[in-house]
Amino acid sequence: MSKATPKTVDVARPVSADKGAWMDLWAQYNAFYGRKGDTALPQDVIDATWKRILDPESSIDGLVASVGGKLVGLAHVAFHDNLIQLQKTCYMQDLFTVPDARGLGVARALIDGVAQLCRFRRVGDVYWHTQAENTVARRLYDQVGRDTNFVVYRMNVD
Repeated sequence: MSKATPKTVDVARPVSADKGAWMDLWAQYNAFYGRKGDTALPQDVIDATWKRILDPESSIDGLVASVGGKLVGLAHVAFHDNLIQLQKTCYMQDLFTVPDARGLGVARALIDGVAQLCRFRRVGDVYWHTQAENTVARRLYDQVGRDTNFVVYRMNVD
């Protein structure tokens, strides 16, 4: 994809016909975070994720971005209750743009789309995490959000 020519980024909810392209994006995103080969997500988790994204009754939602009719990015969100405010909140769990489309405004368009989903659901805020060394993404995040200075911990309870 040439970065010399301006391209329009279209953002929409995925539809059933997007499954193959979405699966490719999802695999690339997961590989970026080391979930590939022996550590790849099990197929039943992938299938359940896709089903939840398409289910209008689910608290999980998603968006895909396309440029020139080709899917080049995705965002997944989870809406949930919040203990420090009356409104629900939105956790943007995943945000990904294929390398060839970076610099075209895909991530910003997806974040704007997530904000629209929130407004539609009357949700007042969005939060997300990223790795500290993800400096390229953080340049955008510093423009559209605020760094809360929180460190994320995770504990398995199996």
